[in-house]
Amino acid sequence: MLDECARLLDEVGYEALTTKEVARRAEVPIGTFYQFFPDKQGLVRALALRNLEAFLDRVTARLAEVQLSDWTEMVDLAIDEFVVMKRSTAGFAVVDFGEILPTPGGPALKGSERTLDAAMENNVIVADRLRAITINLLGAPTGPRLDRALLVAVEAADAVLKLAFRSRNDGDPELIVECKRLVRRYLSDHLPND
Repeated sequence: MLDECARLLDEVGYEALTTKEVARRAEVPIGTFYQFFPDKQGLVRALALRNLEAFLDRVTARLAEVQLSDWTEMVDLAIDEFVVMKRSTAGFAVVDFGEILPTPGGPALKGSERTLDAAMENNVIVADRLRAITINLLGAPTGPRLDRALLVAVEAADAVLKLAFRSRNDGDPELIVECKRLVRRYLSDHLPND
C-alpha cells in the first residue's frame, strides 16, 4: 500500500490521492486498508517515516563503505543521498520526511510540518536522528548547543534544497553545492575540526 501511495503521489499529487485508489491499486479491500491506516494522513505519515528510515539507512550504509577524512564529508554524503532519493524514490518529491509539497520544492501544505509526530516538527525529528549518527561517528560532544546547531543545519538545508528543486525538477546543481557549503561552514563552529 505504501508503494502504491508513493507512485500515486508522483502521478496525481497529494490533493487527488484517495484511500480508495490506493487500496484498488494495491489490490486489497478498503477494509484491509483501514486495518493499517486510519485515513489518508495516516498513510502519508507511514510513507514519510519509511522515507526517513530509508534515508538514514542509506547514509549509514554509505558511511560504512567510505573512510571519511573529516566530518564535512558526512555533510556532503547526507545531502547527496537526499538528492538521489528526491530524484529517484517514488513519492519522495511530494512527501520526503513528512512535509507535503503540492509541487516540487514547496511550499508545504499547512499543518504538514508535524506529519512524523503530532508533538514535534519534522525537522526536529530529522535533526535528532542525524545527531545520533553524528555522535556515533565523530564522538562529538552532546548537549543543547549541538542539538540546536544540527536543527539549524537541517532547517537551512531543507530551505536551500527546496529552492534547488523549485528551480529545476532534478535539483539545481549549483544550489545543491551552495547548500553543502552553507551547512559545512555553519557546523564548523559546532563540530570538531580534527
